[in-house]
Amino acid sequence: MSKHKEILLVLSPAVFYFGFCYSLDMNRNELIEFLKSNDLWLKRSMGQNFLVKQKILPKIVAAAELTPTDTVVEIGPGLGILTEELAKKAGKVIAIEKDKRLAEALESRITNHELWREKVTIINQDALKIHNSEFIIHNSGFKVVANIPYNITSAVIRKFLEAEDKPSLMVLLVQKEVAERIVAKPGEMSLLSVSVQFYAEPEIVRIVKNTSFFPKPEVDSAIIKLKVKSKIPRLQNYARPDQISRRSFPPSAESACDRRNLARARNFAIQEFFRLVKFGFAARRKTLENNLAAGLHINKSEASDIIKKAGLAEKVRAQELSMEDWLELFRHSGLPPRQAEGETGDPESTIK
Repeated sequence: MSKHKEILLVLSPAVFYFGFCYSLDMNRNELIEFLKSNDLWLKRSMGQNFLVKQKILPKIVAAAELTPTDTVVEIGPGLGILTEELAKKAGKVIAIEKDKRLAEALESRITNHELWREKVTIINQDALKIHNSEFIIHNSGFKVVANIPYNITSAVIRKFLEAEDKPSLMVLLVQKEVAERIVAKPGEMSLLSVSVQFYAEPEIVRIVKNTSFFPKPEVDSAIIKLKVKSKIPRLQNYARPDQISRRSFPPSAESACDRRNLARARNFAIQEFFRLVKFGFAARRKTLENNLAAGLHINKSEASDIIKKAGLAEKVRAQELSMEDWLELFRHSGLPPRQAEGETGDPESTIK
């Protein structure tokens, strides 16, 4: 297998989570009858909605740019509607199904399906509890494609963008408003947009009307494509090993753990960067000066000096800053490293 081949990681939408072989051309009543006859019940708590517009599925798959050399990891395949489409495009599909009953049904289907026998492997586990490194096969990368229930959007994005082993691409079907916040430009930026754009270059591929689902959600969705950066922005502060808490690496161990030390320094710098960003967005209607003064526990004149050194307007607000502005602000912030135990940062708080 070429090292240039990629693994495509697919988190199936709720429509495919239960993935029984219903037609996407069914009307609402036919779909309800199908669910009843197969003893399937939607759970609103899990954000389960069936996709009933046939034209949407190919758009999601096409955005992933599959090739015959790709390995696909699909999460929540149900009985394999999406799995079959992926198997037609990719070289191999690894389908991870949490539901034991559905995993067994998939195994049964593989036995009677020639294409599936050759290309599909079923794993009965909770994919979100699997470390990302397990998606790396023969040193190749992977992609993420997901039609995400609204209530786990942040968790899915966070899991993959903040991990050491990141995908090269994410294609997500999310709430339209969330997608618009992710791709926002200066003037409309938020903690979410800064967090995602730090790691990836986002674009909205297509708006998906709420009438495309059953039950019909209250809002529209959007297919969003995140091209994950091969290298994250370089952070000037705390990018050296000597700027990490000395308790983490005693002097006697430094020569033996330089690489680990550097990785820890990078992760610490990222945590500090997002701590600054969160301070900036603490009160959206207030100026950046006021928010930084409160968050950094400095007076307003000191906060003003930091803003001026970064080349920003004195009364600028956080939502007006670009990613480059935030990086420059961090360089001039002099944000003090936290030495207290238990203050190494919460990765779950970066993307909300």
